[in-house]
Amino acid sequence: MSKVTQTLADFVVKTGYLQLTPDTVEKAKQCFLDWLGSALAGSIEDAARIMVSLIDEEGGVEEATVINHSRKNSCLNAALANAAMSHILELDDTHHGAAYHPAAAVIPSALAACQKEKTDGKTFLTSLILGYDASIRIGEAVGPSHYKLWHTTATCGNFGSCVAAGKVFKLNKDQMINALGNAGTQAGGLWEFLIDGAMSKQLHPAKAAQNGLLAALLARKGFTGARKILEGEKGFCRVTSENCHFGKITKNLGKDYKIMEVSFKPYASCRHTHSAIDGAKQLITNHELNYKQIAHITLSTYTTALNIAGGEKSFSPQTAYQAKFSLPFCVALALKYGKVSLDEFSEEKLKDKDIKELMQITRLKVDEKLDARYPEKWPCILEISTRDGKKYRASVDYPRGSPQNPLSQEELEEKFKELAGKVLSPARIETLLKKVRSLEQIHDMSLFFQDIF
Repeated sequence: MSKVTQTLADFVVKTGYLQLTPDTVEKAKQCFLDWLGSALAGSIEDAARIMVSLIDEEGGVEEATVINHSRKNSCLNAALANAAMSHILELDDTHHGAAYHPAAAVIPSALAACQKEKTDGKTFLTSLILGYDASIRIGEAVGPSHYKLWHTTATCGNFGSCVAAGKVFKLNKDQMINALGNAGTQAGGLWEFLIDGAMSKQLHPAKAAQNGLLAALLARKGFTGARKILEGEKGFCRVTSENCHFGKITKNLGKDYKIMEVSFKPYASCRHTHSAIDGAKQLITNHELNYKQIAHITLSTYTTALNIAGGEKSFSPQTAYQAKFSLPFCVALALKYGKVSLDEFSEEKLKDKDIKELMQITRLKVDEKLDARYPEKWPCILEISTRDGKKYRASVDYPRGSPQNPLSQEELEEKFKELAGKVLSPARIETLLKKVRSLEQIHDMSLFFQDIF
């Protein structure tokens, strides 16, 4: 397909706040609130402290807020640090079809750009929505073959960050094409971090946010980029995907905003574990099961879930972070405690004898029928046999927090309060909530966090 990059750029440049529907704007506010909670709680983790320490050492013009930090930094540095901290706790949003965490890459770039330019809340919301839309579409287009080798948040996030910042900077069509070209050529991010549980995962959205923002800043000054970065023979899609569906990038542009398909996480673990957690919670609730009665657990799911969260190491996680990518551990948590919140991922739970025993009686397998439903659905079937010979079964297609199985506004706000409460007073939390609820009325985003940090 020709002119995919041009078509996308043209759409972004021509679309403004007035073209957005009220429900799309409300969803964008939810996404920002959800991202902000994750960033606030993540800001006190080691990976965030290291990142913030580095940008403080390097310094920069005080243009944009660094979350939970009294000193502003350059927009590029702020985007880098804010993106990293928002991805640490595995509580940021997800788009299932693209297998992608859009908030971590897009929102830090949009926020930093808006604060640099002192733009209003409507501009921020517009840039956020368009950044989500472009990058999710590209993620859907490159598909599962891309995700098998590349961390989509690190790769497609570059495009979302670029579009968001480019919209704030009011790039024209040619500039936007150039910006996309230079965002795409910087895309990278390998799954090898899973083996070590390394901080590289946080570097992925950090660089995506910074790279896209840099590409937009350069384009504004006349720096050129590849004009067919998406559809070119040596462009992003053909190089990183075995079977790219270019039509998914341009289908119903301006009619179906992809942000409406985004899911929010109720559990502090890899999204590929959430259907299994839901299944476990269903079984213990519906049948009043006691985990001590369980003799065998069989989890059937799709290949990607096992590739990411079901390898040999998933049966013996050594750190809380590795446990977030362990299907056996997350299922065991749900079966014993009935919850999988942030506090459950602790050294104490890693040593829990009951959890270890439940993990050892768990069997993981790929189901071809479930595999065929992915990535539109993230399905699983959880089967439990008890010591007295009874069998129970739960089937989940859409984990909680999906648009098909949504969290309420009240639940999202409670999640935010819980996460923000780790660093902010109740009064400041309430101030932020009020500001997010009325984002479209904010006149200057550079003042959004005034008197908060």
